[in-house]
Amino acid sequence: MEINFKEWQNLDLRVAEVLEVEDHPDADKLYVLKIKIGEDERTIVAGVKKHYTKEELVGKKIVVLANLEPAVLRGVKSEGMLLAASGEDSVVLLSVDKDIESGSKIG
Repeated sequence: MEINFKEWQNLDLRVAEVLEVEDHPDADKLYVLKIKIGEDERTIVAGVKKHYTKEELVGKKIVVLANLEPAVLRGVKSEGMLLAASGEDSVVLLSVDKDIESGSKIG
């Protein structure tokens, strides 16, 4: 499915810093991440537990879709979505290759 340029401009992709990572209380494959996007702190739920340890995630600068409508995932409100590439047996988070401030706009 193709989208036009105007639709693409509606996506708010940002750099976020992972501040904290906890196990989801009701799901074995999910983490609950506290992230910082500029001055804003949010919670997101992500299914990357099989591929990343908590220690690998804390401090990492990742790419998130910041204007995704919040959703409750197994009882925890998620306020955005991290972006990742997935292969047959792996998931790799999209991140920046140099240090840049959290909240920086992508696009």
